[in-house]
Amino acid sequence: ITATILWGFSFIWTNDLIAMGVPIFIFIFMRMLLAGIIMLAFSTITRTLQKVARKDMKWMFLLAFFEPFIYFIGESYGLKITGSPTLSAVIIATIPIFTMIVGGLVFKESLSRLNVVGIIAAVLGIVMFVWNGTISSENYYGILFLFLAVAGAVGYSSICKRLTGTYNAITITTWQFLFGAVLFFVPFVIWGVPQWSPDYLSFAVLKPVIALAVLCSSLSFVLYTKAIKGLGMTKASIFSAMIPAVSAVVAYFMGQESFTTMQIIALVIAVSGVILAQLRKGLKIV
Repeated sequence: ITATILWGFSFIWTNDLIAMGVPIFIFIFMRMLLAGIIMLAFSTITRTLQKVARKDMKWMFLLAFFEPFIYFIGESYGLKITGSPTLSAVIIATIPIFTMIVGGLVFKESLSRLNVVGIIAAVLGIVMFVWNGTISSENYYGILFLFLAVAGAVGYSSICKRLTGTYNAITITTWQFLFGAVLFFVPFVIWGVPQWSPDYLSFAVLKPVIALAVLCSSLSFVLYTKAIKGLGMTKASIFSAMIPAVSAVVAYFMGQESFTTMQIIALVIAVSGVILAQLRKGLKIV
């Protein structure tokens, strides 16, 4: 629940950085590097950093490739192009659906009729929310970027589940962001450095960057990794369905979003569909 709430705020803070004109690869690299340093320092001081076997290093690197690398490129550019934190959060909320579909196709997990109804409802809600007559053709590229983020998140969850059987959440998250900083270093040098400005070290910029690094990266991913280990991928993913609701409420009160009645109905349908798509017979949330 805590991770879900913080991730709901992440769309607002990321949108603030984009609105200030901070290049995407600059603030993402700053976020990854800061999160990696924080996690390395914390895990070292608390002596919770486990030694990773050489054979598992490739999985740690692949984990970071899916998320944060692929995920944050898709999320940030999707948010920049669409200009809507809520729309972005709604599409990101389909992650549990695709996780379930991949689980059915790859791991042969069964789908109930209720799951199918949930998938249809979620897709319908997203289409209703997006199709409001005001989205330009460019915005559809933003939506494609957001679904790239969804693909990254599905890959992350699959590998994270594999690693939680051997390593604790602190170790996984530490390596995730250290490798994430390495992956984003090249784009930062190529596209970020030429656009660098001292203004990017101002308090106005550092405030959301630090919030993203500390709360949405370090803390949230540790909590979510623990949730995946304790609840499993499917049960943990149910809670991410509430991310768009958090983003929508925060964005509305901050004056960043306004909604038509149809969009509110569509948002409710989409979130409800995601939740229905995750339900299993006898499932209990404790």
